Amino acid sequence: MIVIRRPTAGRTLLWMLVLAGAVLAAVRFIRGLGAVTNLSDQFPWGVWIGFDVMVGVALAAGAFTVSATVHVFHLDRYRPLLRPAVLTGFLGYLMVIIALLVDLGRPWNIWHPIVMWNPHSVMFEVAWCVMLYTAVLALEFGQAVLERLGRWRLLQIARLSITPLAVAAVILSTLHQSSLGSLFLIAPGKLHPLWYTPLLPFLFFLSALAVGLAMVTVEAAAAARAFKHHLDLPVFVGLSRAILVILSTYLAVKVMDLAVRGAWTMLLVPGIERAMFVLEIGLGVILPLLLLSMNHHSRSAAGLTVTSALVVIGVIVNRLNVAVTGMLSGSGGVYVPAWTEILITVSIVAAGLLAYLWIMEHLPIGAPRATGEAAPTE
Repeated sequence: MIVIRRPTAGRTLLWMLVLAGAVLAAVRFIRGLGAVTNLSDQFPWGVWIGFDVMVGVALAAGAFTVSATVHVFHLDRYRPLLRPAVLTGFLGYLMVIIALLVDLGRPWNIWHPIVMWNPHSVMFEVAWCVMLYTAVLALEFGQAVLERLGRWRLLQIARLSITPLAVAAVILSTLHQSSLGSLFLIAPGKLHPLWYTPLLPFLFFLSALAVGLAMVTVEAAAAARAFKHHLDLPVFVGLSRAILVILSTYLAVKVMDLAVRGAWTMLLVPGIERAMFVLEIGLGVILPLLLLSMNHHSRSAAGLTVTSALVVIGVIVNRLNVAVTGMLSGSGGVYVPAWTEILITVSIVAAGLLAYLWIMEHLPIGAPRATGEAAPTE
């Protein structure tokens, strides 16, 4: 007898969002960007680039940080976090690619960077790094698929590539995480001084490191709650210490940069830019640093989850500030995201969540087999 499980209210809502987004995406492809967005020639990059691409890439950074921690630095106590981090990164990059297909004016030309090389373009470098890094994540994720299918010999062969893949992941992620910041260095007169700095690539990379580890913590806490798993608290305390160091470095570099450039005077000018900058730094950097400095807060599951969520929110606000808030005054245009833009973005996130839930339920993600553990023979 086949038992059909009734979908939960949460999954039903996610499926409804995916369906609504698919309908709007069809309208976009049939009638063009103007039918579902408020983008214009004055402001061609909106929430789809600011959130779907820049935020999506940053939130997926946990894959390369944990991979490097385990495979390069051999800190095996973080191994249980590896597969969930790789899964989150892989799905994150797939969502970025889907969002790019929706956003591009001529999405059928997305293959051009493969054969039409322009090594002087930062976007060319970002395109290649994203393609290669997605392939690396697919290969890492594929090991869980092979284990689920019982292809033990292929799995043993695949494990031989773990260290080279981890090194490639670190190199490719370092390149394109920072290069997303480099994209805005060509707009010194358009990006607001609170965010425009020659150090923008370095700041993007630092914040990606912090939010990658924070996202791993948030994802693990949510998965533990949803699937009734045990949360290994000492492991996440170790991640929180790394986040503390990275955030402290980020804040120090940011303060020194504002002082050296004299851009701190922009904080005396009232406006949306000042308000969003204060929100970004206050909520996403200073408050997490204060909370992480409190032993009773940084050693509890709830405290670590809240603190990590604040770091995630702070990086989301930062990327939106750079891509949208900081560009508005210099663009000469007016931009407010259309509800259809937001709904398509939400639908892509909903599709990613549904994929994550299905994979967690059907593949060995939560409890990976140790590298040195003998696999059954076929």
